[in-house]
This record gives sequence, structure tokens and C-alpha cells, in this order.
Amino acid sequence: MNTRRKAQRPVIFAALLLIVGLASALSTTSTPIPVLVSETRCGWFSNPTPANASLHDREAEWIIGVQGGHQADGDWPEFAPSQWVKTNNNYGYGCACMRVAVNTRTREVIRIESTQARALSACRRDPALKRWGFK
Repeated sequence: MNTRRKAQRPVIFAALLLIVGLASALSTTSTPIPVLVSETRCGWFSNPTPANASLHDREAEWIIGVQGGHQADGDWPEFAPSQWVKTNNNYGYGCACMRVAVNTRTREVIRIESTQARALSACRRDPALKRWGFK
């Protein structure tokens, strides 16, 4: 009888490990459902290199596009030469307001609904935007 109990121990132990492992996996992989919110956000629109773009507002950096990765649906703002600061050939930044649907958890722009380029002075005057370092 003692031999039988010893033989059952590894099976019981393996079953317990499996149960604990499954419970742990379920608790760590259940991520909150992303919240998609459509809102108007104003700040620095940055396009430093091809397919890379972000909107830096008073709250956060919102990722619009990453080369080889995420790309928001919709059109980027169009800037007049006086509204655009070139930093890398034609790449650079400007000031814009954008109506966007965003994922509040990942801080990604999912869809661009409308855009409006603004004078650079509008972003330069906003104290909350100074932290981003655009001038």
C-alpha cells in the first residue's frame, strides 16, 4: 500500500501544477478591453521619418503611425509651409487639432476623422505643450 501511495504522489503533484499553471495563465493574460474614444485633440503633430507620426498633446503622445507597424486609418493634416518646421528634408512637425478615435490603453490613434492645421504660435503659446520640446 505504501508503494501505491508513492506512485500516486507524482501524478497528484503534476495535476496540481497544471491547475495552478492554468489559473495563473488565465489571470495574467486577461487584459482589459481597450477603450476606444472619439475626441478632438490638439497639439504637436510630428512626422520625423517616413510612416512615423504622433500627436503630442497636453495629456500624452498618441501614436498615429509606426513604420512597419501600426497605422491609423484616415488622412494626416496638411500644412502650409508657414505651419511646418522641417527637421529632416520634408519631415518635421506642425501644430494641429485632430478629431480621432483613440485606444486609451495603448495611446494609439485608431482612426483620424478630421484634421485642421493651426499656426505654430498656437502650440508655442500653450504652456502644457512646452514639455515636448518642439519650438
